[in-house]
Amino acid sequence: MKKLNYLSTSQIMILHDLKSKRNTSRVLQEMSEYLHHFRDGENIYYLSAKGRERVNCKKVCKKTPQARHYIMRNSIYIAFGSPDTWRNEIKLGVKEDRKTHIIADALFIKDGRYHIVEVDYTQKMITNKQKIEKYKKLIECGVFQQKPFFIWITTTEYRRRELQKLMEGLDCQIFMVSDFI
Repeated sequence: MKKLNYLSTSQIMILHDLKSKRNTSRVLQEMSEYLHHFRDGENIYYLSAKGRERVNCKKVCKKTPQARHYIMRNSIYIAFGSPDTWRNEIKLGVKEDRKTHIIADALFIKDGRYHIVEVDYTQKMITNKQKIEKYKKLIECGVFQQKPFFIWITTTEYRRRELQKLMEGLDCQIFMVSDFI
């Protein structure tokens, strides 16, 4: 949780190979002094003050509707095999140009190539378009040695189709939340 901020019961079960929801619930109950949780479809867990102290975590998480964004991003983390190089909220840009930068939801390196993760949960499609245009500009400016591979996760088929149009000419894979349920 220090690395991923929020995790759903099912994500914890997968990440730690706990075999069943019942066993996962038992383990989480035993850890209850280190965790807080709230319900959003299923239980969503995050570190309590005691849990943060135990694992030396500085980031304070609270119950928030934004947690769904993290849960979606974590689905990609799990689907791609929990990469060791995974980093959340990474700023990419051109050093000489302060305007040409972007914060990727996550980034990891696989086979020497950047894989950039973007979560489309509640943002407007115009915001996604602007973000994609910035990525294209970063590619043109030579920020990446090799063109990055983009991974998106979104909520509806319509949004997936719109993202596919916007990503034309770039290597990408677009998932829907339902792909991971």
